[in-house]
Amino acid sequence: MPLDQTEREAFRALAARTEGIDVSVYQKFDKDPLEPIIGLGRADAPIAFFGRDPGREEVRYGEPFIGGGGQLVRRSLYRHLHGEDMPDFEASRAVGAGFFWINTVPYKPLGNRAWSMAVKRRFHPLMRRVLIDNWRGRDIVTLGREAFLWFGLEQPREVRRQLEEFWQREDRFTACFDIELATEQGTTRAFRLHPLPHPSPRNRAWFERFPALLETRLQQLLD
Repeated sequence: MPLDQTEREAFRALAARTEGIDVSVYQKFDKDPLEPIIGLGRADAPIAFFGRDPGREEVRYGEPFIGGGGQLVRRSLYRHLHGEDMPDFEASRAVGAGFFWINTVPYKPLGNRAWSMAVKRRFHPLMRRVLIDNWRGRDIVTLGREAFLWFGLEQPREVRRQLEEFWQREDRFTACFDIELATEQGTTRAFRLHPLPHPSPRNRAWFERFPALLETRLQQLLD
């Protein structure tokens, strides 16, 4: 489900006044640095995957979760759905069509560093609206601390405290967290967060364990 024209223009307007977009990578692949990279997916997709921000390969293909970390997620999805290893890159793109994909900010930052809190807050209303208005599901698999704590932005202090405390729990990668989000227009939706570590090879503490953790989540949510 693509963004409608009003949504696209709203993202482009914010991006035009946002410093830190990695314009050189967009130029390398002849891509427009103002165009948001949001995978969306079916409105009735059973799970949304919520990550931090796009990387180099996401810019190249114009799709989120298609680089190294995203491929780890997609391999696990393919294996869970088909009972065999994912054969090739095109299969990884195809398997993603059945799910909803979204990030905190839909633009690649310089140096692959996380976007500042100010930038995340700037895009937060638009990203909330995309999640609430474009997807009818409830269960969101968040990837990494940045993605999980994004749901505390613009929330009461008590909710932010609860999210921080939940992230410190030893069972955070098997338990879930219920939360409500609202658009600026007043539409409210309840979601259930299922946090996982970020699937990056640089995340040495969790990288090798990530496929098993995701498989447990998929068994909980799809079987």
